[in-house]
Amino acid sequence: MRPWIANILLVTLLLSFGFLEPIMADSNFCNSKCDVRCSKASLQKRCLKYCGICCTKCNCVPSGTSGNKDECPCYRDIKNSKGNPKCP
Repeated sequence: MRPWIANILLVTLLLSFGFLEPIMADSNFCNSKCDVRCSKASLQKRCLKYCGICCTKCNCVPSGTSGNKDECPCYRDIKNSKGNPKCP
């Protein structure tokens, strides 16, 4: 019975690393790009949150503090549940 429990724990551990990897991938890149992108935002915490989500998904952030979304079509095209742009 103990080997069965150990196998389940091992599989759970391996699966959890698979889910954490995309969140942790390129975090330094995204953090630095989003810091610039959100530097003039009035709601900075919200801007950083959504910019980080979009950056992790798209691996890019448009230059500047606003606009320039054509530089990163993936970032530009992500929509929220209401159909509005999600990424700042």
